[in-house]
Amino acid sequence: MMSIRLPLSVLAKKQAAPVPKGHFAVYVGESRKRFVIPTSYLKNPTFQALLRRAEEEFGFEHHCGLTIPCNEDAFQALTAHMAYA
Repeated sequence: MMSIRLPLSVLAKKQAAPVPKGHFAVYVGESRKRFVIPTSYLKNPTFQALLRRAEEEFGFEHHCGLTIPCNEDAFQALTAHMAYA
């Protein structure tokens, strides 16, 4: 029996949990940890500033998804603050 080897990028995409309606996935920090966040965060000025940084650093045509150039702990603190605002 012949086995088929898939590239790691294909395997990673298959293992990622689906994104619920009204949310989107971003990848944060050097480890590119995946976070699924509500689309309502797009209205937040601080989050918009992070998106501008991401565009400057990576562009929006990045093949591995939207990457936020931010420390994971800082991103979690920001999103926790936005959740209660």
